[in-house]
Amino acid sequence: MSNPITSRIPNTLTCLNLFSGCIACVMAFEGNYDQTLLFIILSAVFDFLDGMSARLLKAPSPIGKELDSLADDVSFGVAPALVVFSLLRGMSYPLWLSHIQNIIPYFAFLIAVFSALRLAKFNIDERQTSMFIGLPTPANALFWAAAAAQYHESITRGGAGFYGVLICIVILSLLMVSEFPMFSLKLKSLSWRNNKIRYFFLAVSIPLIIFVGLASVIGWYIVLCWFVKEKH
Repeated sequence: MSNPITSRIPNTLTCLNLFSGCIACVMAFEGNYDQTLLFIILSAVFDFLDGMSARLLKAPSPIGKELDSLADDVSFGVAPALVVFSLLRGMSYPLWLSHIQNIIPYFAFLIAVFSALRLAKFNIDERQTSMFIGLPTPANALFWAAAAAQYHESITRGGAGFYGVLICIVILSLLMVSEFPMFSLKLKSLSWRNNKIRYFFLAVSIPLIIFVGLASVIGWYIVLCWFVKEKH
């Protein structure tokens, strides 16, 4: 029989994920993209820790699985959608779109919709134990939050940013619900043979974060998964 205190640790961490995600939503709506990125990263840390603690403490629960999906859609679905909504609302639009420029920002919430679909699909897909099928929602959220934090001025300044944002919404949303295989960063051992693709990814990611930014790491992850497809 599990300890009643330790059995609550995973769900407590999930609630902290949700709490951080709610703050990220407020920061995004206010256009405070640095704080949005910070709280989405915190949510990702809590998301990692709740699953790890559930395994280590042998305290998985049906309510924990449902709560985790709810928290993830807020932190990694609604929060990045609000980031993009805020970006689109502050943009200068081409003249031919000026009559619908108040409607366009709402397309950002497709990110929240496709994130929910991705999470629902993950919950019933028994193949995703050691790898992912489709882009994970935390990766998508980190891309948008990091891009906004570092490049929001250049994104909102010209028309090219508008087209880039719309293209990324479509591509990343479709990737989340696709059958595209993507490797997980979970290490079952430290051996080079079993983890060479993960070590290669991390080795390239470090200079990318330093010299380009966190958003580029998500792009690098997608490209690497395209060329090195792990089997289900």
